[in-house]
Amino acid sequence: MSRAGARLRRPLAPAAHAPRDLFEARRLASTQWSTTNAMTELARVRFSIVTPSFNQARFIRRTIESVLGQQGDFDLEYLVVDGGSTDGTAAILEGFATRLQWISEPDRGQVDAINKGLERSTGDVVGWLNSDDVLLPGALRRAAEVFASHPEVEWVHGRCRIIDERDRRVRRGVEAYKHLRSRRYSFESLLTENFISQMTVFWRRSLLHELGYLDPQFPLAFDYELWLRFARRSAPVYIGQPQACFRWYEASKSGANFEAQFAENDAVAFSYATGQSSLLRRRRRRNSLFVAIYRVMAAGRRLESGVRQK
Repeated sequence: MSRAGARLRRPLAPAAHAPRDLFEARRLASTQWSTTNAMTELARVRFSIVTPSFNQARFIRRTIESVLGQQGDFDLEYLVVDGGSTDGTAAILEGFATRLQWISEPDRGQVDAINKGLERSTGDVVGWLNSDDVLLPGALRRAAEVFASHPEVEWVHGRCRIIDERDRRVRRGVEAYKHLRSRRYSFESLLTENFISQMTVFWRRSLLHELGYLDPQFPLAFDYELWLRFARRSAPVYIGQPQACFRWYEASKSGANFEAQFAENDAVAFSYATGQSSLLRRRRRRNSLFVAIYRVMAAGRRLESGVRQK
């Protein structure tokens, strides 16, 4: 079967108070159930997850299995949008052809691939998972619980672990820091830095229709721009349990371009923070510190790699 077929292999205003995290969501759900006794069955959530891919045969099987292995009371539509890989990715996708939808054809990059998948999706809750990241067991079940119990909640995100090429946990301090920032969420804090882990985010299709798709003018900060678009409308619910793993390695998009990504994040934040000069000054100072820390970590990783190769 051709790798570059142009068709899918299978048919491819918030409430005044929303729960701030999963624990509060569960408490509110319990309270509503016991006091009203009116809801006999929660709405069944249908997820659509898109994975953009290009020459990621090394990791994509692990990614796919982490999605298809999710269990819970929800429906799942999974779409992989490949950019015409030449490394054997198509053969891996063909092996899952009865369980997911996939397409392999040239595209204009990651944003184009994600938007293409979102346009073809049919679920009432959507998100994307990059082809080297993974969902952790129970991730969709926990997200579904929030969406089903609280129709006023428009988007969620969660705690994220960081792993290397061999699935080993790394950068635990970064994980803990983002967890702390997420539990103390405010729109102003999100303007100061992007602490939301993309692979843990899911949002209702209504947001997609009303606020639009990913913006291709931000090739490195398109996710951050989308979060700010969402956050200007409503606050997310934060799921404090680990929901996914972000894979960090030197050749990854984030690993190889972290300085350019920080600069692009700045440009996005400035466009949403007009007139907030003190906040922007704090952002510049914070980003300068983060870039310095990332440079040190990258240098240490290169040194470690050199020692192993000797």
